[in-house]
Amino acid sequence: MSAETELLTVEEMYRADALTIEGGVSGAELMEKAGVRVVALITAKWERGRVLILCGPGNNGGDGYVAARLLKEAGWQVDLVAIGDPKMLKGDAAVMRDRWGGAIDTPAAADPEQANLVIDAVFGAGLTRALEEPVVSLFRKVREAGLPVIAVDMPSGVNGNDGTADAATLSASYTVTFFRGKPGHFLYPGRGFCGELLITDIGIEAGVLRKIAPKTSRNDPALWRDLMPRADALGHKYSRGHAAVTGGGVASTGAARLSARAALRSGAGAVTLITPFSALMVYASALTAVMVRACGEPSDFAAWIREKRIGVVLLGPGNGVSDRTRGFVEAALESNADVLLDADALTVLK
Repeated sequence: MSAETELLTVEEMYRADALTIEGGVSGAELMEKAGVRVVALITAKWERGRVLILCGPGNNGGDGYVAARLLKEAGWQVDLVAIGDPKMLKGDAAVMRDRWGGAIDTPAAADPEQANLVIDAVFGAGLTRALEEPVVSLFRKVREAGLPVIAVDMPSGVNGNDGTADAATLSASYTVTFFRGKPGHFLYPGRGFCGELLITDIGIEAGVLRKIAPKTSRNDPALWRDLMPRADALGHKYSRGHAAVTGGGVASTGAARLSARAALRSGAGAVTLITPFSALMVYASALTAVMVRACGEPSDFAAWIREKRIGVVLLGPGNGVSDRTRGFVEAALESNADVLLDADALTVLK
């Protein structure tokens, strides 16, 4: 996996924090930098105004207290609401609460209508239970006010490991997370609540990944670009392989046409679309670089695969659930071609 594409589970991210702290970086320093990254986004995107910061009972809330202090120092009007008793905060979050030093309101006192934007620092990616009162009512007021929301680490209510989301979750305009993304940032429905995702540096070295050995990565060309075959300047279309796609009747031609074009775009030197006689003109008039051949019987199809030395056959899209489709599937599977079965080619074997 490349350094930019690893995804860490919630547990792996806890491990990354712990390894960094073992290496001499304090938890308070990590929390301070997390707050700095949130504030950097806000000051870059919004004019100075009034911000409502919702702080939870854990380290995610600690990030919110840092953001509150820094925004106040930058001239913002800051209203801070604590979920739960702020006196019960522990560790680094308690340190940041004390550094804030300003007023701390209850959820009942929150008035989103007076703010320009909201910071959601209630729960991070590790929340696995449903959102409860007073959070649900507070989030409803924020939603009704129509304010932009900046989520710290993860929109509260989204599970960082699988992307499941509570119905009361606030949709964020931006989500600021740290070091690496999590599966929940990219899996729906959670992805839909994150808005624009910013993965930021807070001082965790990439070297910790060797000890964590994450097994998940987001799909990215960096992972497979170097594995893609390159065209040989001395090659020709047949040296790059001949693919066949079987199409359906007149009423169901779209999927096969798209598949044939995709085969060409992904590197096949030649592509032939096999069609029933009744649909030959439909395919021929719609395709240019793709060759078209009418073929009625499975035996004819089998002979053609051998004659043309077809390397790959795709069967199924729009083919119809029929004896003809089943015969084509059997003919392809008995050939030397690599075979992809989809749609009706699977259903016909049910």
